[in-house]
Amino acid sequence: MTFAEQVQHVADEVVGGFPADRGIYAVTFRIDSVDQDPRYPYVAVGYTTEADAAEAAGQTSDAWEARWSYAFFPPTGLEGVRVAGRDDGAGLAHRREAEARGLWFEDDEEPDERDERLAEWFAEVCVGAARHLHESGRIVAALGRPTPVVLYDMFDPDAMFELTAAANPADLVGEFMAGEAAPTD
Repeated sequence: MTFAEQVQHVADEVVGGFPADRGIYAVTFRIDSVDQDPRYPYVAVGYTTEADAAEAAGQTSDAWEARWSYAFFPPTGLEGVRVAGRDDGAGLAHRREAEARGLWFEDDEEPDERDERLAEWFAEVCVGAARHLHESGRIVAALGRPTPVVLYDMFDPDAMFELTAAANPADLVGEFMAGEAAPTD
């Protein structure tokens, strides 16, 4: 199984195990890496609910922030339910494929731009896993309706709009994408 297939498989299992009656309005993918090292990426797959958004609304006057900002996500949305990409099989597949792509580097080497390219490749893997959840019908089967997948990287917050737009049908992310146009401090 390729690294991308392994991430996709775990995401599929996680979403398949979500509680259908919890009012889940977004699947969350927190893109991260061990010690901020792109050679060791993972994605925390989780969710957030209408009840979570209602609680967050009491903490901010910004309705978009309360619903869509990872700063207000509950542990199931921020930490996720399960991590994909770091178990032994996926970690080994990632390294093998990174080496084959010429992206791997050792601790004593200058990464040049390989670290950025590794991070971009992993973002593509995560977008592909989210698309698969839609195309396979897994989200609808698990939750009873189409639901957006919000992808975010806490170390590159500007990327969340591009990644989320790429991972979802446009009609599912209109409300989320409205936050991209909102002024920031």
